Amino acid sequence: MLKQVAALLMLALASACASSRNLDSSVSDIGADSELKAVLFADRTHDYSDVDITVFEGRLLLTGTMRSEDGRQRLVENAWKAGGVDQVIDEVVVGGRTSVGQGVEDARIEAALRTKLVFDGGVRSSNFKIAVSQGVVYLLGATFSERSLNDALELARSTGGVEKVVSHVLIKAP
Repeated sequence: MLKQVAALLMLALASACASSRNLDSSVSDIGADSELKAVLFADRTHDYSDVDITVFEGRLLLTGTMRSEDGRQRLVENAWKAGGVDQVIDEVVVGGRTSVGQGVEDARIEAALRTKLVFDGGVRSSNFKIAVSQGVVYLLGATFSERSLNDALELARSTGGVEKVVSHVLIKAP
């Protein structure tokens, strides 16, 4: 039974990834993500290991923590170096590293919310990307209705362990 549920979940996730967004913007987002990771890897002036990068249709969301304000500013500068980036959204906080326990909790929150988005009939999960840092859920994406956005926000707010929900979701004309 558990194997069947896991297989169903994987199938739902795969089909969600294949819907809605066009291939060009998905490939461009993957390229921007890879390019920025290469830039950050090459920049040895700061430790970027506690930063998450999320890209959706050329909009790049930075979340996580940096040890210094100088490091955060350098991160944002580097983010603009990635090709295909039209907007950089900086949600990085300056502070200590995320603990292992908090990292596990953030991953659990993300998985729980992703599952809710996939199985909720009123929300097209492929319209949203999720980042979670320190119990804060960040939604990035685009949807065609206020109702869909509100449904996604409510699913996020109702997920156990969520401290706050921040939306960077655009509402587009159909």
